[in-house]
Amino acid sequence: MGSYLNPGNEKFRQCLNSEIYIDKTGLIKYCSRVMDSLQKYICMSRPRRFGKSVTADMLAAYYSRGCDSSELFAGYEIAKDEDYAKHLNQYHVLFLNMQEFLSRTDSMEKMLGRLKNRAIRDLVREYPQADYYDKQDLIGCMQDVYDETKIPFIIIIDEWDCIFREYSTKKEAQKMYLDFLRDMLKDKGYIALCYMTGILPIKKYGTHSALNMFDEFSMTFQGELAQYVGFTEEEVRGLCERYDMDFEETKRWYDGYCLEGVGSVYNPRSVVSAMRFGKFQFYWNQTETFEALRTYIDMNFEGLKDSILKMMDGRNGVAVDVRSFTNDMVTFHSKDDVLTLLVHLGYLGYRSDTQEVFIPNEEILNEYITSISNSDWGEVSRALKNSREALNAIWNRDEALVAKAVEEAHFENSYLQYNDENALSYTISLAFYVARNYYTVIKEFPTGKGRADIVYLPRKHAADKPALLVELKWDKTAESAVSQIKEKCYPKALEDYKGDLLLVGISYDEKTKEHQCRIEQYPIG
Repeated sequence: MGSYLNPGNEKFRQCLNSEIYIDKTGLIKYCSRVMDSLQKYICMSRPRRFGKSVTADMLAAYYSRGCDSSELFAGYEIAKDEDYAKHLNQYHVLFLNMQEFLSRTDSMEKMLGRLKNRAIRDLVREYPQADYYDKQDLIGCMQDVYDETKIPFIIIIDEWDCIFREYSTKKEAQKMYLDFLRDMLKDKGYIALCYMTGILPIKKYGTHSALNMFDEFSMTFQGELAQYVGFTEEEVRGLCERYDMDFEETKRWYDGYCLEGVGSVYNPRSVVSAMRFGKFQFYWNQTETFEALRTYIDMNFEGLKDSILKMMDGRNGVAVDVRSFTNDMVTFHSKDDVLTLLVHLGYLGYRSDTQEVFIPNEEILNEYITSISNSDWGEVSRALKNSREALNAIWNRDEALVAKAVEEAHFENSYLQYNDENALSYTISLAFYVARNYYTVIKEFPTGKGRADIVYLPRKHAADKPALLVELKWDKTAESAVSQIKEKCYPKALEDYKGDLLLVGISYDEKTKEHQCRIEQYPIG
């Protein structure tokens, strides 16, 4: 075994030895099915913390010569396949982690030189008897080894796109890298399979790609490989039962990546952390700071901030055209390109049937809140920062302070027109945004005699907090809002709720430009 040629199975063994491992070996069946065919080139991109390297290590452990992995895969899905033994540890595997080579060099020329030299050294050490025409030529050496052994290569490339993230503005370096990959991979008889994984889909130049032989599976299209992207709902249910964790709360925090054919897909890293530590919290930001998101949502494209605010408000998804995205991190022509990048980075989910994007879960929503709170979004940033104080004002029944908080959250030059109760509803959501940490927020809550504008129901961990029944009025008084709640018997819709209940009326006078608030405690039972 070498460092890059036939690296063995130790890394995958460590994965299996971990406290939590979810069986994704079924992906191997697909890879073996397309092997040595025109579909042998696979690029499977997905966000950080979605198990890209684990998958690459799994493929290396299964296919790589020089080790025996039968014990590792026994009992897992792939072992049931009729061709399981046919492909097990039967191929030359060349495993290249591009981030490793990039981090050890300071130019594309040096990076590719180091990669070639290290790979060639492994080839020559493993097969010193081969008749090498040129020991400085990696492609030629691979062909020479194939001619000697008649055993084809499987190429596994992890972090394939790191060049486009770290050399984001160096077009010539990017082109040199793509040309190298094309020359090494395309139309080569010594290759039985090539599997690349990273965050971004393959970079386009104009309307063409240097690597147009690849089938691409990304967060906008995963096809039949969708079940191998993250944890499925069934898998998460099983973990919740095993670790005695609340499934609905797990879903709220980490679900939301809706992939066609599979439905709900969960962030694996965050779910594993929540199960192991027995706590729901923001695990995403332990490996990436909010500035990564802030860079993109601060871009000055028309309608971008409006779309972000709409998604944060919990409204329907935002329509997006993902086709114009050029698969890098600097070339943007419209808000659609920015939103598409956020899908690939995991900051947005994507529904292929409706072609809409949305904020997938509570964990990612927190990233938007943190980013905007620390950005220059004017009243929006201030309202998010002050939302905890505003929520405390409701709990303390401080009507004047609540009205002031709503006033500060309202801005005349809004991205959403401030001219009716729907716009007032948005302002309320912004002013009390932190309430989502304690409440399930339901808009247009059916009551039997109408619909309450907003209802805040305490979550399990916040059972000591009062429920909030909020009614909004435009050009009427806050007192009339509370009166409507009582006259139409809205609280009866919460008759199964046993805790405290506050009736909150909020109004806006278009002439005086002033907000008012009225809060009453409602007796339950």
